[in-house]
Amino acid sequence: MRRILTVFIVLAVGLLSGCGLFSGKEVDETRGWTAQKLYAEARQELSDRNWENAIKHYERIESRYPFGRFAQQAQIEVAYAHWKNEDIASALASIDRFVKLHPNHPSADYMYYLRGLINFNDDLGIMGFFSGQDLSERDPKAAAEAFSAFKELVTRFPQSKYTPDAIQRMNYLVNALASHEVHVARYYMKRKAYVAAANRTQYALKTYPGAPANEEGLVIMVKAYDAMGMTALRDDAERVMKRNFPDSVYLKGGPRKDVPWWQLWNY
Repeated sequence: MRRILTVFIVLAVGLLSGCGLFSGKEVDETRGWTAQKLYAEARQELSDRNWENAIKHYERIESRYPFGRFAQQAQIEVAYAHWKNEDIASALASIDRFVKLHPNHPSADYMYYLRGLINFNDDLGIMGFFSGQDLSERDPKAAAEAFSAFKELVTRFPQSKYTPDAIQRMNYLVNALASHEVHVARYYMKRKAYVAAANRTQYALKTYPGAPANEEGLVIMVKAYDAMGMTALRDDAERVMKRNFPDSVYLKGGPRKDVPWWQLWNY
């Protein structure tokens, strides 16, 4: 009886192993699927917000059918799926790879736009752009990379349907980046690091000309040069201030006309 039981167990284990249950290998239900079927399933998973399943299908298309039109489309859409799956590094890597492999692809403009959008939302959060969230106290790296991506899109594809939105976001980012520099300059002023404060505002003026944040930046520059006794540079900065922001609230002067306007503002 014991022998019979042993033989039965061995046969059962062998049968189950043959079915893959004890082999440690997952059965691939997509084996033998055409590229078209894989793509259709990937799109359905994407539509259902099953990001990980969509990514798996896109990766299968690339590995099994690397030279077809579905492979190129998979490379585009997998970047979006990675982003929505909160895998920013993989999303950006997918975009960079696609742009290098297919620089003249009809969807290249979308990839530049997506790169900018990923960095934009990575730094702002999904509601930051629409709520006017202040970036001045944040690390500006993502914002700078978003601006660079949008700028490349606008320069290379001025007629793209994504360009108007990219320009709008660039206008926001210019002032956000300038605001960051002014925020840092304000920090230096409070600690009487006048050289550092003047340098940060000067950088903002040169790098982001026309940004509204430069109005306060010029005030800080004037005060920094005045604190260092550099009257010529102070007067130059004041002339720039009056020329670019003639109606500035900082120039109102207040009730005491015997006091220079810049001494009325504390930092």
